[in-house]
Amino acid sequence: MERLQASWLDAAGLTVLVLRLDCIDPLVSGNKWYKLTPYLAEARETGAAGLLSVGGPHSNHLHALAAAGQRSGLATVGLLRGHPQETPTTVDLQRFGMRLHWLGYGAFRARYTSDFWVDWQARYPGFLTVPEGGGGLRGAMGCVPLVRQVQAALPALGCDDFDAWWLAAGTGSTLAGIVIGEQGRRTVYGALAGPLRHGVKEQVDELLEQAGASGARFQLVEAARGGFGRCDDELRAFIRNSEQESGMPLDPVYTGKALMALRDQARAGRLARGTRLVFVHTGGLQGRRAAGL
Repeated sequence: MERLQASWLDAAGLTVLVLRLDCIDPLVSGNKWYKLTPYLAEARETGAAGLLSVGGPHSNHLHALAAAGQRSGLATVGLLRGHPQETPTTVDLQRFGMRLHWLGYGAFRARYTSDFWVDWQARYPGFLTVPEGGGGLRGAMGCVPLVRQVQAALPALGCDDFDAWWLAAGTGSTLAGIVIGEQGRRTVYGALAGPLRHGVKEQVDELLEQAGASGARFQLVEAARGGFGRCDDELRAFIRNSEQESGMPLDPVYTGKALMALRDQARAGRLARGTRLVFVHTGGLQGRRAAGL
């Protein structure tokens, strides 16, 4: 963990401590380390033949899953959105040994239907299915230890406590895990990486209900800037300026948007002076390559 240096924080009277999950591992990066841990453990315990999941051509999740599978000696299969294309991510996926299937767009949109996995599980018997983004209750529960780890790290930064969490929300499973771990003590702010209509709130509510934590404190903040994966000139400029000022790298899909949303909330006076936040850097830096950052 480290303190974030930014002039807009000083002006707003805020303190931000950054949980640098991007520093855990160069390949199994950020929150993926935590979300995938329960699935990898289940694969070992059940003797699964491999791991099967879905994602886009720049997916941080598939990138981490393929790398983890290669290290663990587990075969991996990725079902990808769109038509065959070469991106820095897909090149890595194949280098890590992941077998790729391109679904187009219509079939990919059907990934949440009840029978989506039936044919694929028949094609790859014995493979453990991992939800998109490493989500689901198991992925969320893998993130619960983050609360304890942050609390244990505070004394080294000269802090005895903090007031709230701030992190990007993609599928919402990392957010849900932290909310579960907090047990109602602190508010967890999720900066939406995509539109609210993608159902993040409903997914988080469902995960909390499954974990017996309904009614826990979280708040979603608009940060999508027009859509998932959209990176406009203003966001690019913010990322460059922020990196120059703080020395902390950001990605344009998650952490860049989340930190920019925090800056906007701070400038609008929506956070009380003296508030102490933990900002979770969820990794995903491999995705910078396609954005030209």
